[in-house]
Amino acid sequence: MRRYFVWTVGCQMNKAESQRIAGYLDSAGYQGVNSLSDADLVVLNTCVVRQSAEDKVLGTLGLLKGMKDKHSGLQILVTGCLVNSDSEELERRFPHVDLLFKPGAYSDLIAWCERPGASVEQESLSYPLAALRASAERNNTSRPASPCAFVPIIQGCDNFCSYCIVPYRRGREVSRPLEEIVCEVNELARRGTREVILLGQNVDSYGHDLPGHPDLADLLNKLGSIDGINRIRFLTNHPKDISPKLIDAVASLDKVCEHLELPVQAGDNDILRAMRRGYSVEQYRELVRIIRRRISQISLSTDIIVGFPGETEEQFEHSLALVTEMRFDVVHAAAYSPRPGTVASREYHNDVPSEVKKKRLNKIEERQAVIAGQINAQLQGREVEVLVEGRKKGKWFGRSRGNKLVFFEDAGDWLGRLARVHIGRTSPWSLVGEVTK
Repeated sequence: MRRYFVWTVGCQMNKAESQRIAGYLDSAGYQGVNSLSDADLVVLNTCVVRQSAEDKVLGTLGLLKGMKDKHSGLQILVTGCLVNSDSEELERRFPHVDLLFKPGAYSDLIAWCERPGASVEQESLSYPLAALRASAERNNTSRPASPCAFVPIIQGCDNFCSYCIVPYRRGREVSRPLEEIVCEVNELARRGTREVILLGQNVDSYGHDLPGHPDLADLLNKLGSIDGINRIRFLTNHPKDISPKLIDAVASLDKVCEHLELPVQAGDNDILRAMRRGYSVEQYRELVRIIRRRISQISLSTDIIVGFPGETEEQFEHSLALVTEMRFDVVHAAAYSPRPGTVASREYHNDVPSEVKKKRLNKIEERQAVIAGQINAQLQGREVEVLVEGRKKGKWFGRSRGNKLVFFEDAGDWLGRLARVHIGRTSPWSLVGEVTK
């Protein structure tokens, strides 16, 4: 039996797609292993949203080339955002790669597995295509269910923010049928999953391309009635597309967690216009006010890009001031990284020096560490509900409904269970407590 390893870098969508790829390969007669060096087949699920991620991909491709030079039987497949429409150029750059397939193009993977001469078990070659697809859609039913599962609901993006490569690599928005998603989540619940995280580059656009135009709020209502599912989350949102109906759904549906990822990207209107984000700082601020008024316990996360081309010190200070004012629970900050093919890379050439980007990034992170520490300190002495996801260094860990990472020690088996945890210690990044029941 041939052995495979799926190497993944990037966003939650990549992680979800890697689960499906593993499902296909399991159904096709391959056996998963835990390292590159043990595999006969390696699948790289790539990300090029930032230069640091692309560097990891290129480094791993170089490592695999050396491995293949020594072991000619090694097969290498590449998917994810590295793979674009110019496959000939990629084939020229990486002749040691056996198959390049676009994100979500599972039919190409299936065809490769079923090609004449494929060295998998003969019995698996006749495995029906529909069964392979169903296996992957059920998040790989040959493996134990995770307490939490990623469920993609919409692929691609129509926004074309000036800095973002995603629409060029994943294409325009395509929603999955509502009934198909409900069927998958029902199956996940049957197998023991307790929390689903709905994924999309812009989940708020879900359904606009489907007959009848169901939206994300409609999907949340359907999923909220599934027995066995305790929690529902979704990401990533776009501030210009969040509707009052969706806010009401989060406020009223018991299973939908009080947590939203709401990327602002910048706190200066001129920078937001250059980014082509489609909203102003004032509109973002008003949206946050409405959400917090409607959902009193809401936890908010955001993304900030520092050092966008032409960003002045004053404009950066506007972003820093917005972080201070909004008091987000989590801020994912990153330095601007030019992506070839994007509007920003073509039209904006006044890049901010790397040492200035680093300084600004440190300022954001230091300010947010103080804010997060203050927010989390308010939970000391209180009890929170935690869905336990696993063990790390002898402690159980999981997340609260507000997406706080919580650790506790206990001799019992808490995997996949809801625990009530009394918080004894807090930090900007996690909480530690004792289980009460």
